[in-house]
Amino acid sequence: MRLKRSRVLLATGTFFYVSGLVAILNGSGHALFAISVRMVALILLAWWEFRKRSLTPWIFWSMVAGVEVGMDAPSFALHLKIFSDLFLRLIQMIVAPLILCILISGIGRHGSSRDVSRLALKSLVYFEVLTTVALVIGLLAIHVSKAGVGLAPLAPTASSALQQPTASQLTWENTLVDAVPENLAKSVAENHVLQVVIFAILFGIAAGRLKEKQKQPLLAFFESATAAMFQLTNLVMYVAPLAVGGALAYVVAHSGFAVMIGLGQLLLTLYAAIAAFAILGMLPIALLFRVPLRRFLVAVAEPAAIAFATSTSEAALPVAMERMEQLGVSGKIVGFVIPTGYSFNLAGSCLYLSLAAVFLAQAGGIHLTLASQLIMLWTMMFTSKGIAGIPRAVFLVLMATASSFHLPIELLPVLLGIDPLMDMGRSGVNVIGNCLASVVIARWEGSPLQFQPAEPLR
Repeated sequence: MRLKRSRVLLATGTFFYVSGLVAILNGSGHALFAISVRMVALILLAWWEFRKRSLTPWIFWSMVAGVEVGMDAPSFALHLKIFSDLFLRLIQMIVAPLILCILISGIGRHGSSRDVSRLALKSLVYFEVLTTVALVIGLLAIHVSKAGVGLAPLAPTASSALQQPTASQLTWENTLVDAVPENLAKSVAENHVLQVVIFAILFGIAAGRLKEKQKQPLLAFFESATAAMFQLTNLVMYVAPLAVGGALAYVVAHSGFAVMIGLGQLLLTLYAAIAAFAILGMLPIALLFRVPLRRFLVAVAEPAAIAFATSTSEAALPVAMERMEQLGVSGKIVGFVIPTGYSFNLAGSCLYLSLAAVFLAQAGGIHLTLASQLIMLWTMMFTSKGIAGIPRAVFLVLMATASSFHLPIELLPVLLGIDPLMDMGRSGVNVIGNCLASVVIARWEGSPLQFQPAEPLR
């Protein structure tokens, strides 16, 4: 009964809102009547979403409400930008410490070449190749679609006003020198994430060279700190609906409805890039290592569907491991490759990062030189490690990239409005990529695939 009532609320609210839009677009009826209909629709949808425990419906509602306020009350909407500014400051507070803890704990466990087994080395080589291909495809896709070109640059906020240089002024020499930190505390305080990355890589390698007795307490501390930072991120994300609504209200009032068209183009670009990555990235690797495609697709269908529906790769981890063992991959390989891939092989997230970063540059009217783009890809290859497949965690990495390369960050809260739809696609790719990695490594190791009967795979 409760589910039926919820569906009725959703259907009624959607009908009223679409009717109000059609009325105003066709010029039929009085504008005040059309606005009133849409307000009733928003109230009904808010009532429906109040019954949900998930943050995602509220983000969608805030997105619609923000557009509505921006269209109907533009003078009031210009004052709502305060919510997105506060949200951006909270996110900037988290980014540098999180990147530091993730990289140190991840690299520290595999930092000593003497302790890296043949399996680990092959896995890491494969992960880096695949994620680099994903980054390049995302970069090419956004350059082809130019989804951010034509969006009017927003007025600078207090946070962006501090960013003196522009991306077009960056050279590879300046960026290389600037990447080396003088003082870690200064790098964290000034949000120089590239410097934090360099320090974390070097510190992680040094930690990996310690004796086990010295290494374990240190890595345990950074792993606990990483978990705490993710919990802090979850708390900050409760502000996300206000940030999305305020940012969209301001953008629509300031720049018109064109930003929604740009976001729609960005969404289509992402899924086109995912299709290109499947054909140009994963398929050639599968053919090269003679992966049995039909059996693999049957095996990976369920974990990929779980990841797509829940927008999180971690939800599909147990099923993915079970299905790959049923496919015939040895438990030793599955037990190492897939969990390690959740830190080092998030190809879908990498594809999105390069795509979204250039979108921000296009929207801000910033020309990125080829050298800047290559350095940006190299930076994202490291900062994307260890984001653990958690919903919207990749947003923190995007913030880190935007801060390091002085890209306009005003549209970041706006991107959160369509992030659940994009997260579904990139989470599915993350899971498929990790499952494929386990089969490829098994083939590379010369391990025979002992197929289980097809019945359990259904």
